[in-house]
Amino acid sequence: MDVLDEIVLTGLTVFGRHGVYDHERENGQEFTIDLTLRMPVHDAAASDDVVDTVHYGELAEKVAAVVAGEPVNLIETLAERIADVALDDQRVHAVTVTVHKPHAPIALTFSDVAVTVHRAQPYTAVESSS
Repeated sequence: MDVLDEIVLTGLTVFGRHGVYDHERENGQEFTIDLTLRMPVHDAAASDDVVDTVHYGELAEKVAAVVAGEPVNLIETLAERIADVALDDQRVHAVTVTVHKPHAPIALTFSDVAVTVHRAQPYTAVESSS
């Protein structure tokens, strides 16, 4: 079994129009995304070629498109959609996604509201031939 390494992208800030309230969708706000991909990187390290790993610049663009795209009510839904994008690459065994909503409509002083989801590739049993 391969040891799983990590690729981490933190602080990706993108304007989106997510939220339960009409004014959140009308006015929009910035969301900040943190991702941790768990995958082996030894092939990329050996080849020193970006094609053998997840290109984090391209991944950031895909994640930004989700955040800037179709509005959802909940950041839980947004986090799930981002996790799906990361898991589209079969080399990624698991992902942790945190969606921060620092300007959430809360009438009290706070620093941040965030939702974190942990997702993994579906387990597929390998049949043995006998």
